[in-house]
Amino acid sequence: MPQTRFVLRKALSHGLAPIVVSNKVDRPEARPDAVLDEVFDLFVALDADESQLDFPVVYASAKERWAALELEDERTSLVPILDAIIEHCPAPLADPEGPMQFQAATIDYNDFVGRIAVGRLHRGRIRKGDPLVCLDHDGQPRNAKVVKLIGYEGLGEVELEVAEAGDIVGVAGVAGVLPGETLCVPSNPDALPPIAVDEPTVSVELRPNDGPLSGSDGQFVTAREIRDRLERETQSNVSLRVEPGSTPEAFKVSGRGELHLCVLIETMRREGYELTVSMPQILVKEGPDGKQEPYEDVAVEVDEPYAGAVIQSLNERGGELLEMQTSEGGITRLHYKSPSRGLVGFRNTFMTQTRGTGTLYHSLAEYGPWRGPMRHRKFGAMVAIKTGRVTSYALETLQERGTLFVEPGDEVYGGQVVGESARAGDLPCNPAKPRKLDNMRSSTKDMTVRLDTARKMTLEDALEFIDSDELMEVTPTAVRVRKRLLDESDRKRAAKRAASGAS
Repeated sequence: MPQTRFVLRKALSHGLAPIVVSNKVDRPEARPDAVLDEVFDLFVALDADESQLDFPVVYASAKERWAALELEDERTSLVPILDAIIEHCPAPLADPEGPMQFQAATIDYNDFVGRIAVGRLHRGRIRKGDPLVCLDHDGQPRNAKVVKLIGYEGLGEVELEVAEAGDIVGVAGVAGVLPGETLCVPSNPDALPPIAVDEPTVSVELRPNDGPLSGSDGQFVTAREIRDRLERETQSNVSLRVEPGSTPEAFKVSGRGELHLCVLIETMRREGYELTVSMPQILVKEGPDGKQEPYEDVAVEVDEPYAGAVIQSLNERGGELLEMQTSEGGITRLHYKSPSRGLVGFRNTFMTQTRGTGTLYHSLAEYGPWRGPMRHRKFGAMVAIKTGRVTSYALETLQERGTLFVEPGDEVYGGQVVGESARAGDLPCNPAKPRKLDNMRSSTKDMTVRLDTARKMTLEDALEFIDSDELMEVTPTAVRVRKRLLDESDRKRAAKRAASGAS
């Protein structure tokens, strides 16, 4: 798995000797010996030395709460894991008598004291009120002072007067501190090796909701309120970038991936914000040979019958198959290298192809050559042309033309995407069309209409679904997809201008 390789590569390069814990060995399909051989091969591939290859092994079942050094040993508790840590992991090296040296590993934020640098005190002692020097990633110093010193007990925080080498603490009073920067005494400015912060790879544009239902259930709806919230987020979320957008009321927000941005948007909607979100865009940069884009390591585990469809989809999205293995249990493991663009919107397709049984993981690997244009979505959208409440009568016909996102009784407006068409190109429709009643039609006829279950869009689903001419509308109680131009005539004129410009 890419994440396993990444963590192990860093640990082995620092000379650490890992303890291997083989979990879930109580399951009928468990194969602990084969897994142990695979782990050994992985260590060899990562250039582990002889001492690291002689790793201790603990067998465990986390669900059943037991661990054992041998499969035949008594299975009573997790104590063998704790004993292995004490035996094989050396105590941290710390010099409590040396000049103070502290490195920020992560950042917290408090409205009263500002940014809080959280990390381990490598050397010396630190007291509340001490003067400090903060060394940035280039070694440039700036003066600071300890305003507040925070310790941690369990899940809670405690205020401290003094901390010693080896303690994990939070230090407030250093303006603009970033992960990886070193705090030390002014008389001995000694910087530790900096910690790299991953750069953003994906961006979206956030703007106030200007749809017909704007303000119906949100508390914060203006551009000023959205801007203030994003500025507060950047105080603790150091990998987030906020820049002016394409309009005065829009904000370009860049993060380390779709999940990073989804967490922010979901947090804002739960806090009462209403906003619209554009289609995710990959951040490119100029390289020595031209434009470059981010590539990701992709790890997939699927049942063997579904592997063919997944391989075809990843190949169509520009992926390169690096490794393929099929176990005796019929599980196929795939290792791909794919452009980040190709993975936008892939998760929904993947879950459909594997009937929800597959596992997908991907992480940033590197920047590589630009792979040219890629098609984002094969099918078009079913777009409402009128405002009203959805009727069963209208959906009975529409469900034959695609997958619906709405149910009878939902309120829709012109320009809202109410489903995915089974064909390419947008399909204008009227899901609020009422049944005309006369002597031959009964008002209770709709009660006998059989409708397919609507596909309710989650925030992640909608962000992956939207195209360049669409927006995701997010409110505290709803997630909708809509066209940027709500009026059908405006959309047709824009399409003609785009076509004439392309020709």
